[in-house]
Order: sequence, then structure tokens, then C-alpha cells
Amino acid sequence: MALKPILLVEDNPDDEELILRSLRKANLANEVLVARDGAQALDMLYGSASPPEGLRPALVLLDIKLPKVGGIDVLRRIRAEESTKHLPVVMLTSSSEDEDIIRSYESGANSYVRKPVDFGDFANAVQRLGLYWLLVNSVPALD
Repeated sequence: MALKPILLVEDNPDDEELILRSLRKANLANEVLVARDGAQALDMLYGSASPPEGLRPALVLLDIKLPKVGGIDVLRRIRAEESTKHLPVVMLTSSSEDEDIIRSYESGANSYVRKPVDFGDFANAVQRLGLYWLLVNSVPALD
């Protein structure tokens, strides 16, 4: 069986590249699908760009502040749909505002991780996220 991909929803190209490099450095074999705005993420999950049945993402790394459809709205849609309501979603964002943290958890986020400013710290945080959510955490098999 093929490994399920990671869906990275990130509009900042520099952060995207750092996240991709960090996941590769952690030696995770999962393919990483990238959506650069919330509308594209929803299309990848539910629309014409959605993966074949059984290949829904194993994990969503979701920024809060996104063009077109915000990260909180994407999260709420993920939780509202039967096929994705148990999908692990990690809010990976530069926002440290209490309101964003509260809204994320109230909307069903599994975790909220602030992007560290330091390159090395950021890379380590992403590697640990990938290892935990893909290798340690257990989710129900719904596909």
C-alpha cells in the first residue's frame, strides 16, 4: 500500500521550501502535496484535484493566514466533512495571537505550532512534527 501524502497549505514560498527540506531531512517517504491558498487546498481535498479514494492525506500542515480562503475556514470544512473529520491537522503559522490559537482549537485543530524565527529551530520543529504525526500518532482507518 502506498504511503499517504502530506498536504502542506502554505502561501509563503520561503516557508514552503524550508518545510519541504525539513521533511526530507527527517527521511519521511510520504509525498508532499502543496496548496498555496485555501481554495486550492479545498480543491485538492474535495474538488477536481482531489486524490483517488484511499490516498487522502495522512496529515495537513495548515497556515492560518491564506489567500482566497483562510486557514480557519479550511479547518472548519475539514472537520465538517465525514471523509476528513478525523484527519490530523496541524496549524503551522507565524501567528502567536491568543485569538488565533483559541479559534484554531475551537475549530478542531489537533495542534498549533508557531513557526520559529530561527532557521534551525524551524527545521527541527517541522522534522519533529512529521515524525510524530506520521510515525507515532494513530488515527482511525476510514478509507
